[in-house]
Amino acid sequence: MSLKPYLLIVCLLALGSSPLAAQSSAVSAEASFTPSAARGYQLLTTKAYLPPDFDQQVFDELWKTWPKELRNQARDATPTVRRQLAFTRYGLVESPEHPGEGPAWGYTSDGQGGWVMNCLSCHGGQVNGNATLGLPNSNFGLETLVEDVRATKIRLGKKLTHMDMAQLGMPLGSTHGTTNSVIFGVALEAKRDADMKVIKAFNIPEMLHHDLDAPPFWNVKKKSRLYYDGLVKKHHRPLIQFVLLPRNDEKVLASWENDYRDILAWIESLESPRYPWPVESSLVEGGRTVFNQHCAKCHGTYGEKETFPEKVISLDILGTDPMRLQALNAEYREKFQHSWLANYNTTDPVWLPKGYIAPPLHGIWASAPYLHNGSVPTLWHLMHADERPKIWKRTPTGYDQQRVGLEITTPEAVPDGLLSADRRRYFDTSKTGKSSAGHRFPEELSEDEKRAVLEYLKTL
Repeated sequence: MSLKPYLLIVCLLALGSSPLAAQSSAVSAEASFTPSAARGYQLLTTKAYLPPDFDQQVFDELWKTWPKELRNQARDATPTVRRQLAFTRYGLVESPEHPGEGPAWGYTSDGQGGWVMNCLSCHGGQVNGNATLGLPNSNFGLETLVEDVRATKIRLGKKLTHMDMAQLGMPLGSTHGTTNSVIFGVALEAKRDADMKVIKAFNIPEMLHHDLDAPPFWNVKKKSRLYYDGLVKKHHRPLIQFVLLPRNDEKVLASWENDYRDILAWIESLESPRYPWPVESSLVEGGRTVFNQHCAKCHGTYGEKETFPEKVISLDILGTDPMRLQALNAEYREKFQHSWLANYNTTDPVWLPKGYIAPPLHGIWASAPYLHNGSVPTLWHLMHADERPKIWKRTPTGYDQQRVGLEITTPEAVPDGLLSADRRRYFDTSKTGKSSAGHRFPEELSEDEKRAVLEYLKTL
């Protein structure tokens, strides 16, 4: 056996009743349970559904793996400054509940010093330095963090865990702020049957690795389907797919159903943040008119009478990168649809989409970068397709008020000789799965119309 398939098997292993009867039981349980958004947030941020990725000692020692210049800076720093350096390197966000101590936002304490990943690692980001619930974490450097954690554990003689092993078999994210999350789900589900029972014999599934930009949580309430391609009807069970380590068997998953009903209720309770800077109010109504004439048929209308058509736009029309759509083949989609995760779907046909769903745009000003792969750094660039940068690098917390999105630099090329961790700070749209092409619809607008729409989008 070659090394690569072996590592994939190691990765999958480290990721450590009848269908109709189960469905009937689930329906009755759901009917008798009232979800609580407040309880959902508490569960998400305090309950450990996974084993810890590392402990506080490992986190405090990470700086010793850093490149020499940064390592020397950390060595001479106070513990507080050293923590800030680590948060900047990995794109972590301080928890508003306990800033400056314990796990970052996106990690839960296991009560014994361990850091356990939760949904906020990808869906709890910052805009202009302000932590925002449900906002994609466009700074998160998961691959760099796991590499440094593994090196630190080896140096300290500590046991490697599921994430340390998983990264040996698959990429976790080639650019900060994006992750290979779709394939995480494919890998985790490979060891499950339709009822979520762990199976011993399994085939390594097709894995078309690609990076994805997490969508904002606050728009979930407007959707009837989940994921960029609308893979499954909205339900609490698909949220459980990322805790499918073998130790969490089908009985454990069933015992957590009400937890995830609460977590979905919390997600659907979120409101988008308000634009905090001045808006050219004289342009807003004109921008609304242009938007409603040219954009609303796909993205919906906003205000007192809101609509959301949840329209699938064919790739032939949309023209954006196809990798996300190609990553899930018909065999996987059919297995997912007919499993416990999709509530044993028998009424909705196996969904083979031809494109991506045009998303709702609440809080669009905050959720840069844009397109499903995070390839476009600002709304201005989204409206000016020929001006989109081929290579760009964001500043840690900067916000571009003029172009509405990430504050970036645009080098001609990724510098030669960079370490992997530094190279991941550059978004190179020439790489597979990272194209910034497509969505050229705003090109039919005049410059004045584009400017007006930009002002209007700030108000959503």
